[in-house]
Amino acid sequence: QVQLMESGGGLVQPGGSLRLSCTASGVSGFIFSGPNRMSWYRQAPGKERDLVATIANFGRTINYADSVKGRFTISRDNARKTLYLQMNNLSSEDTALYYCNVLMVSGRDYWGQGTQVTVSS
Repeated sequence: QVQLMESGGGLVQPGGSLRLSCTASGVSGFIFSGPNRMSWYRQAPGKERDLVATIANFGRTINYADSVKGRFTISRDNARKTLYLQMNNLSSEDTALYYCNVLMVSGRDYWGQGTQVTVSS
């Protein structure tokens, strides 16, 4: 059973930075490093869950939501079986619960429990 554990959230001032991590367990490094689609989503209070960034095709395909382009960077470390989201120049609009998601080649879909990011002075 694949499990995803996010970390790195917290309280940060506007203009600050955070790096989120999502570490997978219950999956081999070989499988993790395959052509799986890995994504970060976020959900603000009272709003729907939105896609923030995606990395797929062995890391060759990366896409970002328009609202985070130029500020966020998604990456993966296959050896550590970890997905990252570097977030810079944060604003209050980035406040949300952030989730990682892995869509395996097999079609199985996995979610983490979420990590809270709060941007406030």
